[in-house]
Amino acid sequence: MKNSIKFRLIVMNVLQWAAWGAYLTSMGTYLASVGLGARIGIFYAMQGIVSIFMPTLMGIVADKLIPAQKLLGICHAVSAAAMAAAGFYGMTAGNDVVFGILFPLYAVSVAFYMPTIALSNSVAFKVLEQNGLDTVKSFPPIRVFGTIGFICAMLFVNFVKADGVQFQNSYNQFFTSGVISLAMFLYCFTLPACPCSQSSGGEQSLSERFGLNAFALFKNRNMATFFIFSMLLGVALQITNGFANPFITHFKVIDQFAGTWGAENANALISISQISETLGILLIPVAMRFFGIKKVMLIAMFAWVFRFGLFGAGNPGSGVWMLITSMLVYGIAFDFFNISGALYTNMRTSEKMQNSAQGLFMLMTNGIGATIGTLSAQAVVNKFTHSIEVDGASYMVGNWDTAWYIFAGYALVVAILFIILFREPKDPTVKVA
Repeated sequence: MKNSIKFRLIVMNVLQWAAWGAYLTSMGTYLASVGLGARIGIFYAMQGIVSIFMPTLMGIVADKLIPAQKLLGICHAVSAAAMAAAGFYGMTAGNDVVFGILFPLYAVSVAFYMPTIALSNSVAFKVLEQNGLDTVKSFPPIRVFGTIGFICAMLFVNFVKADGVQFQNSYNQFFTSGVISLAMFLYCFTLPACPCSQSSGGEQSLSERFGLNAFALFKNRNMATFFIFSMLLGVALQITNGFANPFITHFKVIDQFAGTWGAENANALISISQISETLGILLIPVAMRFFGIKKVMLIAMFAWVFRFGLFGAGNPGSGVWMLITSMLVYGIAFDFFNISGALYTNMRTSEKMQNSAQGLFMLMTNGIGATIGTLSAQAVVNKFTHSIEVDGASYMVGNWDTAWYIFAGYALVVAILFIILFREPKDPTVKVA
């Protein structure tokens, strides 16, 4: 029975993350190819903007009105429809893509996709607890299959072509994402029930009725510091997702690196990052037990320093080993922060607000943090690169290394401040609210 439950959650995670993997790391190259390279940051920042309010809002709805597994499916249905519409527009527009049409379609899709990250975590945690399973031990091995789904989607859009053009360079990545989200919508209605945990009447205060009591976590110094640094580290989350593919692809127009495998297959090279996630996820239970949340977060912060620094020094030629090393480091950088943070949030909050607390964690990381980070990164990239057209396609060329070193310096400053300011609780299982 327990193995059956785990398998069902594995399938959920595969679909959940494959829908994102179909476009997350390759969309920047498509946008650059149709002349929207200077606006890549706005597209990725939209993920952060909607994460400021949508995960919290959907968490409140799941707590009070609609069971989490059903709401997860509904969100995927809307996301699938909007993403497919974005793909259809890209197909009909060709190289004459208009920002004012493509962006709103994409924005609607991510507005309903981003809350599904927290909702899928909440569903997994609740189902595991309902079946008497330890979330810290059981969740990471399940979540690792989400990364496998992400990788499969990345490799699919890298190697599959239509009319001689890789999906990673075209609107077909949007169609791929839409189909996977549609499958997720259907699957969600087969998952075990996750009943709403709060009643809507009686003695609840106004803040409880609207789920705002999750913000009471900021009254606890430890949790306030944790959430603030989650936001600061969240600044780094979407930088490589938005700019790694255009950065690697630009080597195609540099004679020294033209024709190299890495330059021609940026998404496949980047997929090493997600492969490394599988190991990072499996290490989380051990790391959390032996190191505690502070050291785990610090490891993630220093991993981001190396992630960016190695991008600045690497290339697809003699420096390809540095790019590969950067990809390997990513697993620790992402997992030790994102997944450990979600587990820590779950450990420190009571059942009645766990959905809302996960939404709050998403708000701070993929919301405020990622929005600030992506827009700032776009400004840096625009400062040190420019667009050129070669054979009818646009590429972003320039001093990419300087931009990557700036990002690495930021991560280093955040790590030093975290060492000074964050105090680890003696017992992280004690509920603070």
